[in-house]
Amino acid sequence: MSPDESKTGSTSNTGVDTYADAIVAAMAAGGIDHLFFTSGSDIGFFQEATSKARVLGHNNPVRLITVPLEHISLNAALGFAAVTGRPAATAVHVDVGTLHYGGAIHTAWRSRLPVLMTAGYPPTSAPGTLPGSRAEGGHIWMQETFDQNGIVRNYTKWERRLTYQDNPGVVVSRAIQVARSEPQGPSYLSIPKELTFLPMREDGFPSAIELGIPRVGPPNPEDAKEVAERLIAAAHPVCVVSGSGRNPDSVPALVELAELLGLAVTESALRAYISFPFDHPLYQAQSTVAEADALFVLDVEVPWAEGRNVAPPADAYIAAAGHDPANLRVPTFEFTANLRISADPLATIKAVTEAAKALLTDDDKARIKARSEKLATVSAARIADLITEAEARSGDTPIDPLWLSYQISRAVDDNCIVLDDTLGPSRFSEYLRCRKPLSYIRNPGSSGGWGPGAAFGAKMGAPDKDIICVTGDGFYQFGTPQPAIWAGAHHGAPFLTIVYTNRSYTTGTLAVQNSFGQESYATQSGYEGGYFDPPIDFAAEAASAGAYGENVDDPAEVGPAIQRGLEQIRAGKPAVISVWLKRLIDGG
Repeated sequence: MSPDESKTGSTSNTGVDTYADAIVAAMAAGGIDHLFFTSGSDIGFFQEATSKARVLGHNNPVRLITVPLEHISLNAALGFAAVTGRPAATAVHVDVGTLHYGGAIHTAWRSRLPVLMTAGYPPTSAPGTLPGSRAEGGHIWMQETFDQNGIVRNYTKWERRLTYQDNPGVVVSRAIQVARSEPQGPSYLSIPKELTFLPMREDGFPSAIELGIPRVGPPNPEDAKEVAERLIAAAHPVCVVSGSGRNPDSVPALVELAELLGLAVTESALRAYISFPFDHPLYQAQSTVAEADALFVLDVEVPWAEGRNVAPPADAYIAAAGHDPANLRVPTFEFTANLRISADPLATIKAVTEAAKALLTDDDKARIKARSEKLATVSAARIADLITEAEARSGDTPIDPLWLSYQISRAVDDNCIVLDDTLGPSRFSEYLRCRKPLSYIRNPGSSGGWGPGAAFGAKMGAPDKDIICVTGDGFYQFGTPQPAIWAGAHHGAPFLTIVYTNRSYTTGTLAVQNSFGQESYATQSGYEGGYFDPPIDFAAEAASAGAYGENVDDPAEVGPAIQRGLEQIRAGKPAVISVWLKRLIDGG
């Protein structure tokens, strides 16, 4: 039973007088206790209903969290859900607020996290005819669209506009049930303003828990045995991971399986959660799978890609397992597999482990021991080479990104949760030695700017942890950080942001060079559109939002500056450390 299932609440109408009361009560009964709220004239009912429940002492634990921008609200809900495993909700203003979600809509869709997105719908009744009718000025007419829900339909598991004949408690419970069903993902509900004033007609409604959250079971025993047999017989078996660490219990379970079989554990082309300890001897980072002859692909969307971890041989055996092993949310998916297992990742790991224990011979164990020792040697050499490479650049000015990555890795301890919104050139994640479940989470989509909002939400969900958001300056600006910093200061949820300030877009420099060559017109023009130099003073911007801000251009000060940032958040104040790096390509 998940922690929130004990908070199902009453399905009676005790204290539930209006549609607005029922919406909030259904959220609470379905396990939602945080509502990230960006104000609008049509969603004031959330303020009234949550305040009413609190004043009257109803069993309604929903906390309304003021956030000044919708993009931050949705990313915060994702960050909260990622670290807690519990659903979260957002509330925004009609179509314009929905549009302000921006790229976070994409991130929510790819996140596989349970989030209920709500938005007001502008009143359409004639002025004076109903409570909440068109009576607030000409802009009300401008806010009605033909299909507001169509803005997000491509990015949600479920969407609906609440109607007069609906039981609002049932509709909200259904939205939560869908969001929480594996593979999890966002639901969207738009709510016409007039409906929120209506009195409840029904006696009650079922909660999302009472509707039932489906449980995904273990794999077929024969499938688990087949995977175990293939991994045992292989010369170079590899486990490819990405999202299984969403369930923290899967991490020690995978350690047991990897140690049992001498599996090399490597990250997919799109990593998401820490699914295996980064400091374990069998962990091979994002190494190539070109020599693998048997692969266990565990809860992965993109297992390998050109330039990341080159595809395995055509005759390699591949078993893919997860809640959605065929990746049905991706329209075109060309990756092959000999076996696809629709099952819970943790249950699959345990089933393969038990099958393998029954199959292993003494000869197998001897081969596995030798393979494990070889992998440990490779892993130790890789780490040593990374440190040597970073230390060789310790005096470079402008600061080298590898030196910054190394210094961050040295500052991260077991009480930290690292949120990674960086791109390849920093090689940041290669230096990390995170070991605890949920201690590392990467942007789950491809919309840059997830970091600041997600860090705020993560701190709301894990108040005793040190939250560290690591991002490039391009993505940092995409993330509209000021509202996130303000929210962190206002709600007592301080987080540290470290910015790789290279004044360069990877897409507008390295990607252009890769596409058009070093003799291209874009190169001759100095990559116009690829640089934004000088950048915003991120430290001053942070200070204006109530945070500690520091710019660093001395390589000797990188480590001390990170420590100063950590001291600030531990004292209750958000912090931003902007580190001045070499520009991409020209190194300026």
